[in-house]
Amino acid sequence: MFKIDTWEEIFSILRKNKLRTFLTAFSVSWGIFMLIVLIGAGNGLQNGVQATMNDDASNSIWIYSGKTSVPYQGLPIGRQVKFTNKDYTLLRERVEGVEYLTGRFYLWGEFAISYRDKSSAFSVRSCHPDHKYLENTIITQGRFINEKDIKEERKVTAIGKDIVVTLFGDEDPIGKYIKVNDLLYKVVGVYKDEGGINENRIVYIPITTAQKAYAGEDRIHQMMLTTGTKPFKETIKMAGNIERLLSRKHKVAPGDKRGLSVYNNNEDFRMMQNVFTGIELFMWCVGIFTIIAGIVGITNIMLISVKERTREIGIRKAMGATTNSIIWLIILESVFITFFSGYFGMMAGIGVLELVNFVLPDDTNFFRNPEVQVYVPVAAFILLLIAGVLAGYFPARKAASVDPVVALRDE
Repeated sequence: MFKIDTWEEIFSILRKNKLRTFLTAFSVSWGIFMLIVLIGAGNGLQNGVQATMNDDASNSIWIYSGKTSVPYQGLPIGRQVKFTNKDYTLLRERVEGVEYLTGRFYLWGEFAISYRDKSSAFSVRSCHPDHKYLENTIITQGRFINEKDIKEERKVTAIGKDIVVTLFGDEDPIGKYIKVNDLLYKVVGVYKDEGGINENRIVYIPITTAQKAYAGEDRIHQMMLTTGTKPFKETIKMAGNIERLLSRKHKVAPGDKRGLSVYNNNEDFRMMQNVFTGIELFMWCVGIFTIIAGIVGITNIMLISVKERTREIGIRKAMGATTNSIIWLIILESVFITFFSGYFGMMAGIGVLELVNFVLPDDTNFFRNPEVQVYVPVAAFILLLIAGVLAGYFPARKAASVDPVVALRDE
């Protein structure tokens, strides 16, 4: 395999057919290049979509109330369905499989938030302690709202990292008091949220505090919960049970989505997984068929090369060359073209993905970190080497089976 004479002969053959060698190598390079770029682009799209979904737990169910759109049990159309703290307790006690549960009492618009001589406008969100799991809120300092805050209706808050920068600068905010309109709240925690810029500009307060301070009585506008590790079909049943339970309590007609809506985020997550599985499969098919086209090109080129060298092969056999030596020579030529063209295409594909990743803005919403797992180029490269051996073997076997006398008569 490492005989200098053998490689000199291979290089001599390739130099005599430069254009043919280049076109053959290019077809293989293009195949693996397209495979890597397509899979990387698919991963980049998937990473981008998943990043936009990171703000909410993928295994969640969201429950909204509204106005009824059909009459039911003698009650009129347009009746406002109002959730209360009793509904929160009902879900906690009566729905099996609830992992985390939170409610929201909406505080509309932005509030004037100030600390000493600094102030700005931010959103205020009231919720239960489990809310941090629904919104994937990461506590970086202190703590989030807890059950004691809820029970005692404490004026405490967890604030986003952007609020810290605006109001406190380098000062530690934990234990300090900020003014939300005219009320003082003690800062007990700082958080960051990967869901977007606006998610880091929210002041979280206990829902019971908001209900009391802002004339909410015991009203809850929205409830959310997570389904833990339940299988997808179980989450469908769970969402149905929640809808039936609340519909009976509030006398909402079955199927009246305007009056009561239960949204199962598990369905969206499953659908997105299926979509990206299909995209990945499609890209693999396109890339592999492109590679196969290149391999077929190499096989055809090797057949032509063998045909052109029929007389030469006959002379070799007449002078005592073995069948294996002839087969090995042609296979080496095929593998050499496949190896280096495949390696070049692979490195070019990885280079393009790295370049795109370098110039891509960090806040891109739908396309992030285009990359390929290590096994992709490795598997593609192994496939190329196997194909290169096969592309050379069949023409080589045909050449080695030629009778020397017949070969010497070939013109």
